[in-house]
Amino acid sequence: MANKVLVNLATGLEDAERVTVAFLVAGAALERGQEVAIWCTKEAVRLALPGHAAGVACDGCPPLERLFEQFAQVGGKLLICPICVKSRQLDEGAFVAHAKLAGATPMLEWLGDSEATVFSY
Repeated sequence: MANKVLVNLATGLEDAERVTVAFLVAGAALERGQEVAIWCTKEAVRLALPGHAAGVACDGCPPLERLFEQFAQVGGKLLICPICVKSRQLDEGAFVAHAKLAGATPMLEWLGDSEATVFSY
């Protein structure tokens, strides 16, 4: 079993089902005791803003707020692409506590040389 799981999330709430699935996969990996980071790029960087991860994506889907809070509570890391933040003129000072700016190099440093599984949504 891989020690780390990286979920590359390039989709924001324009496809809330995809965001929901990304957080479901990340949560399942955390439950298995794996280290997990979601690397948010493109529109997904907006998820770092308080209150943005909201709503229910589909009939039967859990509320995104709950998945987002659970991810943070059990130690999930939310890595946020700084170029994407800048291009959208977002205020990083307003980000949720578990969000951290991390471009490609810091993301790869987090992965390190350990075995990892990568999902992309």
